[in-house]
Amino acid sequence: MMGRAFLVSLVALQFLAAPAAAQAARDDCDPEKGNFQPGVSWAQQRMDVRRVWPLTRGDGVKVAVIDSGVDLTHPQIPVSGKADLTGKGYRDCVGHGTAVAGIIAARDMKGVAFHGMAPNVNLMSFKQSHDGKGELSLLVRGIKAAADLGAEVINISIQAEHHPALKAAVDYALAKDAVIVAAAGNIRKEDRTESAAYPAAYEGVLAVGAAGRQGVRSDFSNSKTPVAVLGPGQEITATWPGKSYQADLNGTSFAVPYVTGVVALVRARFPHLNQDQVRRRVIATAEGSTGKGTGAGMVNPMLAVTMVLPYEPVNAPVVAPPPPAPMGRDAVAKAPPVDHDAIAKAGIIAGVATLLAILVITARVFMPMSRRRARGPV
Repeated sequence: MMGRAFLVSLVALQFLAAPAAAQAARDDCDPEKGNFQPGVSWAQQRMDVRRVWPLTRGDGVKVAVIDSGVDLTHPQIPVSGKADLTGKGYRDCVGHGTAVAGIIAARDMKGVAFHGMAPNVNLMSFKQSHDGKGELSLLVRGIKAAADLGAEVINISIQAEHHPALKAAVDYALAKDAVIVAAAGNIRKEDRTESAAYPAAYEGVLAVGAAGRQGVRSDFSNSKTPVAVLGPGQEITATWPGKSYQADLNGTSFAVPYVTGVVALVRARFPHLNQDQVRRRVIATAEGSTGKGTGAGMVNPMLAVTMVLPYEPVNAPVVAPPPPAPMGRDAVAKAPPVDHDAIAKAGIIAGVATLLAILVITARVFMPMSRRRARGPV
């Protein structure tokens, strides 16, 4: 057992979905029913991660999701490891964790419009809450456990107040070379109060704010937290319990897994980079913005895995210089040039794969026909 200094029962921990059914507590474990035919998500179109997949799908990168659990029966979500920190079973009774996990790692399935950012990662689920709230001690345990199991990326779509135990857990995971991606938090709807959210506000953590379709910071996205980058967090479509999907999800919670997915792609593409270098690369390749609470701007998967960055003598990526002033309130500036050789390579790989597939199909069709002609009619 942790000492009293470590235990905070039902503190101000909350999943960062804007007020909606995903936030409601359900002791009987009955999350709201989802939609069984998801449409094409604007966020997927904006991220356009399929262009990155010929280069990397996040293969083998260990990603930990500390949340409300994951629907282990969902056909699109592969879970390689799980832990129930609540003692109430593995089921996701809120839907929050299933949505987050799917945005990161949902497999690309024929006939299904939705897919994750990095479908080849090794996803680990740490159930920290049963009803949308949770104990700080469980969050601390989850971070340490994920680090001990070799998590290379830790997704925390939760906000809390500063606590020494939480800070110690974050430092512990960073020292074990995990990239921690955490939500900047939502502004309280009632009084519009903003205060820094933790662990996002700790040094070394990749803090994520939410943006809408136009790339502009969402009104509910907290600007008191030192935001590093933005991710899509408004009108989001994602996986949901009951082998289904949910639409119109809002909150910095759902911006975090988009960035987590990009981090996983970078870790797979550049395995020699440490957690600090990976974090800097993601920030340096975001579509720059100087608006309040937008950090470096919207995360960009293609730039993150292809952009040629200046390097220091110690071989660490240098954060790009500040972008030019935005054209309007919280506007997002254009991104710097990419490594076109890498993109061309991705196109060649995809083309060769397609050609090989056509040749295999052609061979399967015509070889039996030639054999039948050689034998004569049956």
